Amino acid sequence: MKLRLICVGKLNAWQRAAAADYSERLQHYLGFELVELKEEKGGRKDSPAVLLKREGERILARVGSTEQVVVLDEGGRQFDSEGLAALLEAAMLHAGRDWCLIIGGACGIDPEVRKRADLCLSLSKMTFTHQMARIFLLEQLYRSVTIIRHEPYHNP
Repeated sequence: MKLRLICVGKLNAWQRAAAADYSERLQHYLGFELVELKEEKGGRKDSPAVLLKREGERILARVGSTEQVVVLDEGGRQFDSEGLAALLEAAMLHAGRDWCLIIGGACGIDPEVRKRADLCLSLSKMTFTHQMARIFLLEQLYRSVTIIRHEPYHNP
């Protein structure tokens, strides 16, 4: 099973370092690819909905037709770390489909991307920037594989 994370927006230096650290750790267990898309910049004539639609089109162009799509969304389902690990493990053992995880930009996720999702996932009831959500998601994916493998990283 492979994981692909599609993100909108860039990270600053310390965020890049944290994301790179967890990406490298994760790659020891699973095939992993990070796709970073530019945020749409609009002038006064472009509404947020138009910008979201453009981002959504670019995101969907990167999603494979057979992939399990997991979209991060504030209204999505919440899991504890063990629950996410169980979901990932079940997908690894039974589904056989690669996962494509998606984090939108500052304005959120286009409704068309949400429609394509097999699962909408929320990291918390709190609001995080999309940059921090990337780091938190990468850490939780890494934590999930260590839970699956019964390694000591996770201390409940």
